[in-house]
Amino acid sequence: MTLLILGLLLWWIFHSLPLVAKPRRDALAARFGEKPWKGAMALISVLSIVLMVIGYQQADFVNIWFPPAWTMHLTDLLMLFVVILFGAANAPTNIRRAIRHPMFAGLILWAFSHLLVNGDLASLVLFGGMGLWGVAAWVMANARDGAWVKKPKVEKLGPQIGFLVGCVVIYLVIGFVHGL
Repeated sequence: MTLLILGLLLWWIFHSLPLVAKPRRDALAARFGEKPWKGAMALISVLSIVLMVIGYQQADFVNIWFPPAWTMHLTDLLMLFVVILFGAANAPTNIRRAIRHPMFAGLILWAFSHLLVNGDLASLVLFGGMGLWGVAAWVMANARDGAWVKKPKVEKLGPQIGFLVGCVVIYLVIGFVHGL
């Protein structure tokens, strides 16, 4: 469980820096260069994920609740929306007109859906910790960014359909990998 918590702490600290200390983040990026800074952040992100995964796999199973079997189907459905929300952060869709931070929304939904089907302590720490970070990050980003200016409406239907088809393919790949 120690590695899991360490991975969560790394994620929380380094991913919160641009949200609460953007001038400090920008100063560090200017000092080291934007590309090296982003490379270091990518390595820290990968390290935090690796620590979380290894910590989660090594954690003793401590049951907290017994999720009903039907929650698996609900989670499968919610995960399609998670993929769409993650992709919508940078895609040519109208989702950003309705949801200011779709990636945070996707992360929160991902965490919630996984808590529906995992009733053990390690899952509560991992998915609960990431879900709480998603909520905190959304609040911090809103405070940092000020008033919300909605994105212009996307009129072209083709790119939006392509985006949804791509999301379904990614969703199916994720489902296949989870099946392994």
